[in-house]
Amino acid sequence: MSKREVLGRYRGSALGVTWSFFYPVIMLAVYTFVFSVVFKMRWGGLGATESKAQFAVLLFAGMIVHTLFAEVINRAPALIVSNPAYVKKVVFPLEVLPIISMGSALFHAAISLMVLLIAIIVTSGGVPGTAIFLPVVLLPLVILTLGFAWMLSSLGVYLRDVGQAIGVLTTIMLFLAPVFYPIEALPEAYRPWLQLNPLTFIIEQVRVVLIWGEHPDWLALLFYSTVAIVIALLGFLWFDKTRRGFADVL
Repeated sequence: MSKREVLGRYRGSALGVTWSFFYPVIMLAVYTFVFSVVFKMRWGGLGATESKAQFAVLLFAGMIVHTLFAEVINRAPALIVSNPAYVKKVVFPLEVLPIISMGSALFHAAISLMVLLIAIIVTSGGVPGTAIFLPVVLLPLVILTLGFAWMLSSLGVYLRDVGQAIGVLTTIMLFLAPVFYPIEALPEAYRPWLQLNPLTFIIEQVRVVLIWGEHPDWLALLFYSTVAIVIALLGFLWFDKTRRGFADVL
């Protein structure tokens, strides 16, 4: 079903699934031009040798994490509402709908990561060996996102305004995460607030293993994973508890 969702998104277009490759490249070029050329932003910590290509790599790593999260979360409130037949006419495990959405998002994230790895090779001459830890870094985010998706897909049945609010929230999370700037660019008084964004830690750890060539913060990753599992369990239990009323509302 994830495969069908991916193919269905590009059905009828001349380039088909190839758009999944061109879209992140185009957006990367646009963001890089706006922030590094128009606003003349610099990342800092790279010295005088910092180039627009290095800025683009750092920016793209953050964009991939946010896009993976936002793609699933933005669609979650409409997952049940847009599939009433699964609720009323057939016996279907509704809890897999967020997982299907996650499968589609992971496919697009994998394409974007391939583009990022190519960019790292071009700008740095090779990918550091610590890149093998990338799945370990991203897994807690996947678990956390599924937990939120279960909650939001249930809430979206009863409160239709949730879908509108989530779109605004994910946009705010984009700019309140170190996607376009390093966390060190903020005054110290504001940094703890930025850490409350669940994307902040994962974005930083992705850069650590892919770009800086260092090992992830294992202790912090363990804590994040524990919280993610708890939220995922609560999200699933909430979904299971409220699903009995879906058919009546729809």
